[in-house]
Amino acid sequence: MRPMNAPVTRRNVVLGITAAATSYAVPSILRAQSAGRVVVVGGGFGGAACARALKRANAKLQVTLIEPNKVFISCPFSNEVIAGLREIEAQQFGYDKLVAEGITVVAQAATTVDPERRSVTTTDGATLTYDRLVLSPGIDFHVEALPGYDEAASEKMPHAWKAGAQTLLLRRQLEAMEDGGTVAIAIPANPSRCPPAPYERASLIAHYLKTKKPRAKVLILDAKDSFSQQRLFERAWKELYGNMIERIGLSQGGRVTSVDASTKTIVTEFGNYTPDVANVIPPQRAGHLAQIAGAADATGWCPIDPVTFESKLVPNIHVIGDACLGGGIPKSASAASAQGKACAAAIVNLLAGRAPETPRLTGVCYTTVAPGYGFSLAGNYQPRGDIYAEVEGGATSPVDAPRELRAREADEAARWFQTITADTFG
Repeated sequence: MRPMNAPVTRRNVVLGITAAATSYAVPSILRAQSAGRVVVVGGGFGGAACARALKRANAKLQVTLIEPNKVFISCPFSNEVIAGLREIEAQQFGYDKLVAEGITVVAQAATTVDPERRSVTTTDGATLTYDRLVLSPGIDFHVEALPGYDEAASEKMPHAWKAGAQTLLLRRQLEAMEDGGTVAIAIPANPSRCPPAPYERASLIAHYLKTKKPRAKVLILDAKDSFSQQRLFERAWKELYGNMIERIGLSQGGRVTSVDASTKTIVTEFGNYTPDVANVIPPQRAGHLAQIAGAADATGWCPIDPVTFESKLVPNIHVIGDACLGGGIPKSASAASAQGKACAAAIVNLLAGRAPETPRLTGVCYTTVAPGYGFSLAGNYQPRGDIYAEVEGGATSPVDAPRELRAREADEAARWFQTITADTFG
C-alpha cells in the first residue's frame, strides 16, 4: 500500500481511494466496540462503501442500507455503453455481498426524514430509527434552471446522466441517426457530477461516428469557458477526430438557456440549434431526499463538516458523495467512495465517544477518449476550514505523452473500475 504522504502517480493511482481512505481509517475503526443504529440512504459508490466500512468496523452496529433499486447501474464507463463499446450488463451490480456481511438492505425508497425523532420513512410506510443517518442521494436535476426541460423532454432529448434507461435511449438515437447528422451535447455550469465526463462522452460519440457515420459531427454547447483537463481533451480531439468535434464555450454563446422538446430545439444566448440527436445535461443539485431532510442550502447542495461529513444544517445527519459541498474535491465515484469510508470512520468514533480523525482523501478520474487512449487526473484533499482543499501530491497525465502511455492509462482505467466495483459491491 502506498504511504499516505507519498505523491499520487499514474503507477499507484489505479487503486484510487480504496487504499487511501482505508489506510487512515483502520486504526480507529478496529478499536470500535460501541453498538448503534446507522441508516444509510443511497446504494451508490458512496453509500454502499459507507455501509460496508461501518459493518466491517464494528460487527455489533446495526447497519441498514435503503436503496429502491435491487441493481445498481454505474455511471463510470457508461459513456462506453452509449458509444457501443460496452454492454449495459457490465455496469450492473447487486447487493448480495453486503447482505452476506450482515447489512440489512431495504429495497424501498426513502420518502421522509424526521430529524427530531431520528427516523426515516420508506415508500411501504415502514419507519426506521437511527442514531446516525448517512445520506448519499446523488444528484437530481434543477429543471427550473432550464425552461422547457422536464421528464417528458428527457425522452426526446435524453440526459443519460443517470445510468440506465437513458443511457440506452441515447445509444439508440445515435444508432438511428443518418450519416451526416449532428449530435449536440449541452453541458451545464459547475458544480455538476463528474466534470470531465461530458467531454469524454463527446470523444466516444465521435469515435462511434468516425467508425460508423464518418460524415457526422459532434457539437458541444458549453456553459463554461474552460473545463477540467481541457488541453488533454483538445489535443486528443485534434489527433483522433480532426474537425469532427466543435465546441462553443460560454463567451461564444454556448450556454443553453432553454429547450423546446417538441421541435428538438436547443436555445442559447446567441442562437438556436436543432440537432439530429440532442443530449441535454441539465443543471444539477443534491438529490431530492437531501432537500426533504433540510440538509441542502440555497445553493441546492449540502454544506458539511469536512472532518465528519455531518450536515451543518441538521444534527446527526451526514451527507456524502455528489450531494455534498466538498470544496475542491470533485463529484466523482472515487471521491464518493473515499467520503463513504471516511464518514464511516467518523461515525464509529462518534458513537464510541472518541474524537474523529482528520481525513486525507484521494480522488482519481480516468478518461477514455477512444479505445486504447486514456488519461487521468488525481488529487489529495484535506479539510481546510469548512471545505476540502487540494494539497500537494496530485498528478495529471502529461499533455505530450506518447501513445504507449495513453494505452497504459486506458488499461489502468479498466483496472480501476474493476477495483472500485469489487471494493464497493463485490
